[in-house]
Amino acid sequence: MKILQKIKASFTFVQFVITVSAVLFLMLIFKKHNRKIRQSWARLQKYLLNYELEVIGEADKEAKMVILNHQSFLDIILLEAIYPNDLAWVAKKEIENITFFGNIMRLSKMISIDREDKKSLMQLFADCKDRVEAGRTIAIFPEGTRGDGKNMMEFKGGAKLIASKLKTKVQPIVVVNTKNVLDSKNFKAKSGKVKLIYLKSIDITKDKNWFKQMQIDMQETLDKEQIIQN
Repeated sequence: MKILQKIKASFTFVQFVITVSAVLFLMLIFKKHNRKIRQSWARLQKYLLNYELEVIGEADKEAKMVILNHQSFLDIILLEAIYPNDLAWVAKKEIENITFFGNIMRLSKMISIDREDKKSLMQLFADCKDRVEAGRTIAIFPEGTRGDGKNMMEFKGGAKLIASKLKTKVQPIVVVNTKNVLDSKNFKAKSGKVKLIYLKSIDITKDKNWFKQMQIDMQETLDKEQIIQN
C-alpha cells in the first residue's frame, strides 16, 4: 500500500509540474482571466488526484477573510476550486522562492510576509487592504504551517491583526482528511473522501474573544468529524 502511495505521489508531482507550467503560460497570455485559470486548474485536480469532496454549509460572500486549518497543499486546491470570490492567499515569503508556485503567487498578486522583518507587517496590512478593495477575499492559515490533521496548533496573531485592520466579517473553514489524500510533507498520495465545512461567519466587532473562541469551535468541529470517521 505504501508503495502505491509513493507511486501516486510521484505521478502527482509530475502532473503538478506539467499542469502548473501550463497555468503559468496561460496566466502570462490571458492576464485578465487569472482567477478563471486558477479555478479551472483546481477543479481539474479533483479528477487527477481522484478525491471525493463533501461541502457542508455555504460561503459568506460578505466575509472578506476566511480562516482555515492547514493539513496539506490540497487545502488550497479545494478552496480555489469552489470558493465564489477571488482569493488572495497570505503565505510566508519563502513560498515565493519555490519554482512554479512562487511565480503563481506573483502573477496572482497573492500576499507574502517576511516573518523575520517586523517592517513587513505594515506592508502586509497595505496589501490586504488593496486586495479587499479590489473585491478579493483574504485567505489565511493562522497555524502558520501544516499540522497533523487531527490537532490544530496554536493560532498566530497575524490573522487577528489583519481582520481588526480590515474591520470585516471573518468566516472560519474546517478542512477534513486532506492530509490522508495528499500528504505533501511526507510525499504520499491516495484516493479518498475529503470534507470542507463552512462555519458561521463572525462579526469581530461584537466579541473581543472571537479569535480564541474561533479556534475552539474549529477544533471541536474537527474532533467531531474524526469521531464520525472512526
